[in-house]
Amino acid sequence: MEKVTFGADLPGYSVGPLGAPAIIVLQEWWGVTDMIKEQAEMLSQRGGFRCLVPDLYKGKIGVDAEEASHLMGQLDFQTAVEEIQQAAAFLKQQGAPKVGVVGFCMGGALSFAAAAKGVGVECAAPFYGIPSAEYFDLTAIEVPVQANFGRLDKNNGFSDPTTAEATVKKMKDAGCDVELILYESGGHAFMNYGMMGGEEKLKSLGFPIPTKEDVNLAW
Repeated sequence: MEKVTFGADLPGYSVGPLGAPAIIVLQEWWGVTDMIKEQAEMLSQRGGFRCLVPDLYKGKIGVDAEEASHLMGQLDFQTAVEEIQQAAAFLKQQGAPKVGVVGFCMGGALSFAAAAKGVGVECAAPFYGIPSAEYFDLTAIEVPVQANFGRLDKNNGFSDPTTAEATVKKMKDAGCDVELILYESGGHAFMNYGMMGGEEKLKSLGFPIPTKEDVNLAW
């Protein structure tokens, strides 16, 4: 994985072959940690993709939940979506025939948001995160979406299964091409399982430990 700059001199990290289909991989509220880099590397290795992780916090990392919440609260989602658009354009300039977007937690919400704003991605796979309907109309999404959520997620109003099901129903009723997958053993951030330090992180936050089968299915 290497540091790159893209668009208006924006920072990020990339991995994978030039000219391959590409994925924009969006961070959790912690920032661009070793874990999100590891997830991008895994996507690249498993699918042969070129992956780009935009550094939406510009080098800042939330060392605890309070600081991560502060960083996320300071992030302008509209500006972040514009940066995701620049990331998609950069990947296509590098030869990617198609670009998708995937994200986790805050990055999941931003994946939905980017698709809603039509930023030049061909598909979106958000994980456990939904943006504010006040700013992003998910029923306007025109690209395929695979929404991934944990059945045991208790982050009410943001990623709990009831909210996910209601959101996807509205999208389907509007004619969107959307699929909802609920992982029975998954709580919030369940895709951290299997990453270096991921199980310990989940335990420290009081989140359920998913089964290997559910995590492998999601990958």
